[in-house]
Amino acid sequence: MSYPFQIASFDEYEKAYKASIEQPEKFWADVADTFSWRKRWDEVLEWNFREPKVEWFKGGKLNITENCLDRHLESSADTPAIIWEPNDPTQKSRTLTYRELHFKVVQFANVLRNNGISKGDRVCIYMGMVPELAIAVLACARIGAIHSVVFGGFSAQSIADRLQDASANYIITCDGAYRGNKEIPLKSVIDDALVQCEFVEKVIVLNRTRTPVSMIRGRDVWWDEEVQKVDSTGNPDLPAVEMDAEDPLFILYTSGSTGKPKGVVHTVAGYMVWTTYTFVNVFQYKRGEIHFCTADIGWITGHSYIIYGPLCAGATSLMFEGIPTWPDAGRFWDIIDKHTVNILYTAPTAIRSLMGFGLDPLKGKKLDSLRVLGTVGEPINEEAWHWYNENIGKSRCPIVDTWWQTETAGCLISNLAGITPSKPGWATLPLPGVIPKIVDEKGDEVVVAEDGFIKGNLCLTAPWPGILRTTYGDHERCRTNYFAAYPNLYFTGDGCLKDSNGFYRITGRVDDVLNVSGHRIGTAEVENAINMHTGVVESAVVGYPHDIKGQGIYGFVIYNGLEKDMELIRKDITLTVTRIIGPIAKPDKIQFVSGLPKTRSGKIMRRILRKIAEGETKNLGDTSTLLDPGIVEEIKNGRV
Repeated sequence: MSYPFQIASFDEYEKAYKASIEQPEKFWADVADTFSWRKRWDEVLEWNFREPKVEWFKGGKLNITENCLDRHLESSADTPAIIWEPNDPTQKSRTLTYRELHFKVVQFANVLRNNGISKGDRVCIYMGMVPELAIAVLACARIGAIHSVVFGGFSAQSIADRLQDASANYIITCDGAYRGNKEIPLKSVIDDALVQCEFVEKVIVLNRTRTPVSMIRGRDVWWDEEVQKVDSTGNPDLPAVEMDAEDPLFILYTSGSTGKPKGVVHTVAGYMVWTTYTFVNVFQYKRGEIHFCTADIGWITGHSYIIYGPLCAGATSLMFEGIPTWPDAGRFWDIIDKHTVNILYTAPTAIRSLMGFGLDPLKGKKLDSLRVLGTVGEPINEEAWHWYNENIGKSRCPIVDTWWQTETAGCLISNLAGITPSKPGWATLPLPGVIPKIVDEKGDEVVVAEDGFIKGNLCLTAPWPGILRTTYGDHERCRTNYFAAYPNLYFTGDGCLKDSNGFYRITGRVDDVLNVSGHRIGTAEVENAINMHTGVVESAVVGYPHDIKGQGIYGFVIYNGLEKDMELIRKDITLTVTRIIGPIAKPDKIQFVSGLPKTRSGKIMRRILRKIAEGETKNLGDTSTLLDPGIVEEIKNGRV
């Protein structure tokens, strides 16, 4: 049985797109009517991009977990909701049906309530990829608490920054987490963060690795013991708290062009409608299929396409605790065959990494259950696209190349699997409700093709239900980051091409944000961390092409410390960045320089550094405006 809003042909796509542009309120009202509401909305949409202000389904009342769980109990209670594959392949996987997941979410919602957490409270979740992470997220949503999931690879300082920004008084974590052959001491990292965050009232700790941890009386409690207290009272039911359509659902921190991470806020109703609509249509999900999104729930991909989108659609979502290369590079393929996975959604970085192991890890793997493949996080290069298509999809599975962002909640530009055309390396067509506009640096629309393509900066002219509403505690930052560059447009920060078929190809960031393995990292954030190292005077960070990660991090560092072993200093700086931000932000290359190319006003000319990092040493453009043009030659000659 298909979904009422599922697009079944290219002709239907064209009709849906036209309707969504010409009558957006009617179009989205029809989609939203397929969900469960306590009270239907008074107004579908009110918006302007000046303030900015966006409100969808204004006046509507609902709880997203009733749409993820309760409404499936009558017809699909025994359908698997989450299949969990542990890090260690010798351990048993776990399956939670919709009935079991509903029970555990209600149970843990009672735990949250018993520990003083209520509607509007911010709860930081710092856990490994275990089913309890999804349970914690949904339990927060059920009682109206605002969850803020932090990826398990972030450092204590990064967690402290996020706790302080969100004024999060509550934390849910694990003693530790498994990731490949590593054991990550999560509770220990939380304890280090809490040295700066004495306002935190309660830390709920799940026992996963049985790592010895410090438990502070009155603040720290064990997950299992708290669940037993609920069970001893007969596990009272906990009706979902009624939420307004525009109440915040979660905060998710993403890097910006300044050193301070920004908390993107998504609200209940629009996020629910958008993630479910895009999940069903992009992947052409069929009831009963198994959807395997390999992302971590600490990123938006995991929020939208492991938890909320699939569960609202009554789908079966597979969660994986480990990494694709452990205990060997055939792990993904083993999981697909073991669980007869139908849809695989992963990152180009993972594909390129697995390509490096050759075809031996694929020997003996059937992969015949696969029907749809997908990529996310960054544009996929053609070589990786063809390898994925031929060796994993056996040239019979459509590949959806999805472009979207933390701020957009779900896919904005993508082919629909088997419905709309695909083109290797191209995201292709916008989804219904998405109106792209390509502009030049002045904000004027680019209409004249160059080399057969329209080229420029990608903007969007109108809101879709999943657009971010604000950045937590700082609405002005939201305005300046996304809506101030070009009047009445949402600026994505990405450059793009458009071909004669109307297909879009994302060419990468045009602001000071790197895209490393699909993770957005602000250059200023990395520079601030490098500059914390004693002996570092100043630094500048740029991206450069990396065979596996897509973009690597290249740091130019002015150092005048006493230590003369520069290789040791490189390692020290790398460790400093890892401690302050986390391993995902450590520089791949560090070049020591005596100065940086600056204008007379003191602005670093990153354009020049970027070209040098990329290996381009001849066509550096005009350097006459630099304070010291001679420094460019020195940097060119010292390239690492």
